[in-house]
Amino acid sequence: MKKETDEGIGRGSITMVEEFEEKFIKPIINASYPGTLAALSLAVLQFGGNNLNIALKMVLLVGAMMFLLSAFFIFFYSIYPTRKKLWRLCAISFLFGLFCSITSVFLLFIL
Repeated sequence: MKKETDEGIGRGSITMVEEFEEKFIKPIINASYPGTLAALSLAVLQFGGNNLNIALKMVLLVGAMMFLLSAFFIFFYSIYPTRKKLWRLCAISFLFGLFCSITSVFLLFIL
């Protein structure tokens, strides 16, 4: 009888930990993925310095901004999963950020 009570308490505490992780940590982890891509775009811009063409700088900046917007939208979608508009905005901004990244690679090859 006592053993069942101990198991019940153990399961309850695991559920609370999982709930805490789902509610607070999971959105931060989800948002870090596109945030890392934004940081990479900004790192290329920083280390490229004044040697980069203005078109390449603008493409890198727009790409970094799109990845940051995607991180913002995915963070709030993880908190409010019923808001499908956040998911669509996240997907569109992420795809546009990827397009800018591919464009910047081609510009680096050309220039």
